[in-house]
Amino acid sequence: MYQRANDYLATYLGRFGVHGNSLVCQGRCGRVRLLGGCSRRKSRTASYLAGLLLVTLTVHPILLAQQQSSAPSTSINTDIATVPRAQQQTPVPPAKRPITISDAVSIFLQQNLQLVAARFDIDTVDAEKLTARLRPNPEITVGFSDIPLAFRDNFVKPQTFSYGIAQTFELGGKRRKRLEAANAKSEVAQAEFQIVVWQLTNDLKKKFYAVLLAESLLKLAQQNQQTFGEIIKHTTEVFKLGEISGLDLQRLEIEKFKFDTDVANSEKDYEIALRDLRVTLGGDYRSMDIDVAGAIDYYQPYEFSLTDLRDKALAARPDLKAAQLSERAADASIRLRDAQRIPNVTLGAGVEQVPQAGNTYNVGIGIPLPVHDRNQGERAKALIEKRKAQNQQQLITNQVLSDVDKALVAFEIQKRRVELYRTGVLTKVDDIQRLTEFSLKAGESSTLELLDAIRTRRETLAGFYQTLFDYQVSLLDLELATATPLQK
Repeated sequence: MYQRANDYLATYLGRFGVHGNSLVCQGRCGRVRLLGGCSRRKSRTASYLAGLLLVTLTVHPILLAQQQSSAPSTSINTDIATVPRAQQQTPVPPAKRPITISDAVSIFLQQNLQLVAARFDIDTVDAEKLTARLRPNPEITVGFSDIPLAFRDNFVKPQTFSYGIAQTFELGGKRRKRLEAANAKSEVAQAEFQIVVWQLTNDLKKKFYAVLLAESLLKLAQQNQQTFGEIIKHTTEVFKLGEISGLDLQRLEIEKFKFDTDVANSEKDYEIALRDLRVTLGGDYRSMDIDVAGAIDYYQPYEFSLTDLRDKALAARPDLKAAQLSERAADASIRLRDAQRIPNVTLGAGVEQVPQAGNTYNVGIGIPLPVHDRNQGERAKALIEKRKAQNQQQLITNQVLSDVDKALVAFEIQKRRVELYRTGVLTKVDDIQRLTEFSLKAGESSTLELLDAIRTRRETLAGFYQTLFDYQVSLLDLELATATPLQK
């Protein structure tokens, strides 16, 4: 920088008549001074000093401007270099995987933890089949007799060694009937598992539609918030023109707070419903980042016959099947208990060995005499279980018919509610809000009228979405009552 200053000073001093024996240099203190020959004219001293002052005032702003102009370029380059690094450090949120209601049911049947726990009951009952098919174990005996307590020199009695084996044989077909009872219990366990699947699958579908309802209400609230924001913007412009008072604008700002609160509440309901669905699907909750695909405003009317629904329910209800299988299991248990009163037979054979005297063989048979214990208590319990199963079967049959009747009545009512909304009410509220917005911009209506139109539309659409949800729930209740898929 100082070399450039010297160049500027040399140029200016040349204009004031300084000869080649004069030069400009920089001292140790950083100040600029003139060095000339021994002979200088005193008349030119003032001119030299004036030129030096002029050059100093001229050079300093130029150098400062160049330094300032070079500094921003360095900072810009630094910012450009840091932009890719900042973009690399910003995490990109993973996209949610949209699933349909069929996908949700498939995922649920594979990894729901309650279903996994229910399957363990089937495995436990199946393990009892292994015990039922086993036979009694054989028994081996080894004995020593004639062992003296006191040993005498003159008397040693020879000892006797005995070896024997015995096997118990079950009579009355106990093993076969035990297998039949175990198989009957396994069928009951499988029917009870189907009850769990039937109920939880229906609950899953309801939670899926609850997410659709919450999502529709959230979109409606966001739409109203956006519309009202445009109204606030328009009203602010009108207020600045002096056409309305500040009181009307303040009222609108208070109403905007209500719309913002509605959006926040809708977001909360949507997130809670979505997380309830994730828990119901099962598996790893942390990796179950899903979203629902579909819309709550999809509507398809159905017509059902009460007689047909009753027949389907009586043929398909898993709880009724479980009650019927329980009666069969009770019959199998009765046959087993009756067979257990027949005593078993134990056959045995053995060898007695006496050293220096030879061997003897023995064969025996053992039969318990059913004088007192003839399995009376277990047989009585089996008979009671059968009567209990018969009573439960009749009770569930009545419950099935009642569930079908109630579900069909509720479905027909919800269907009529949906049809009322579809007669033109939705179109009317949309037209009222649109025309009121146009009238407000034209100055023919007030903001309060527009607020009333927005509220009316919001309440009508929210009621329509809720009615569609109730319609889907009533249809699922009808499927639950009949245990038969009814949706096409």
